[in-house]
Amino acid sequence: MGDPCERSRAGAAGLTSVVVVTADSGADVGDTLARVLCSTAPVEVLVVDNASRDGSIGQLAARFAQNPSVRILRNAENLGFGTACNLGAAEARGDAVLLLNPDCLIEADTIARLRAVLDSDPHIGLLGVLQTGADGRVDPASRRHDPLLKRAVSSASGLARFAARWPGLAGVDMPANENGAAVEPVDAVSGALMLLPRLAFDRVGGFDQGYFLHCEDLDLCRRVRDAGWRVACANELRVVHVGGGSSRQRPVFVAWHKRRGMWRWFAKFDPAARNPLLRALVFCAIWAAFAASVPLLLLRRRRARAAQQVEV
Repeated sequence: MGDPCERSRAGAAGLTSVVVVTADSGADVGDTLARVLCSTAPVEVLVVDNASRDGSIGQLAARFAQNPSVRILRNAENLGFGTACNLGAAEARGDAVLLLNPDCLIEADTIARLRAVLDSDPHIGLLGVLQTGADGRVDPASRRHDPLLKRAVSSASGLARFAARWPGLAGVDMPANENGAAVEPVDAVSGALMLLPRLAFDRVGGFDQGYFLHCEDLDLCRRVRDAGWRVACANELRVVHVGGGSSRQRPVFVAWHKRRGMWRWFAKFDPAARNPLLRALVFCAIWAAFAASVPLLLLRRRRARAAQQVEV
């Protein structure tokens, strides 16, 4: 890490580059940015828009037109989450990159506290937080094990609830550590909020652009660990993640790409994928589950649109 070339790419010391990817994310993204700009730590904001058509980016551009800390990059088409993040990071000037969903609501001291954790341990290459819904419940995706086939089966079957007695039955979700550690190594954190040193992001090559939407965060966490850094969760930090703004508009599209992401992660990292029979079974199971979900997804979208029309 002492290479002068690496130091030149490290970015401005103390500046956090916040990358926010939008895709028909609604007008509330402006409030998310306003919260970021109230940060007690120095920040710049890079909004990377994946061809939104809901008018939100025009509103955003007008609202922050006089703020030099906000830059908006517009893609002519939807390039996917990971690719858009990489484009934003390529323009970043800071020595740390915060990847933040447009529906994640941080507090004024959130980034400063995250930076303090990162600065205190040079072995951390990726840091997340406990994310909660509007109801205050912690999202299990905040802290996860690698979603190996055996863990996925344990979670889906309900056997994971016996993991405290039989650790071999551990599922994908990683329960909170009872020792109350403020910062805890985990396999993966949610991509809705991830802070990385710029050097770590660059060294692993950012996101794998073979993913379009979903599971690219699991992939990035795995590659950061494989490169010798730790992935950690700051258990004392909580951030509200409203969730689903873009997903509700195109549920089948999102579900399709989620299954693609699951398959790509399995094929890249799970030892079970080396077994031809298991590989075929998993492929069939993933796409059968998608096909079974389509009618319900379409029904939910229809009801949501009907509700919106009633409100109007």
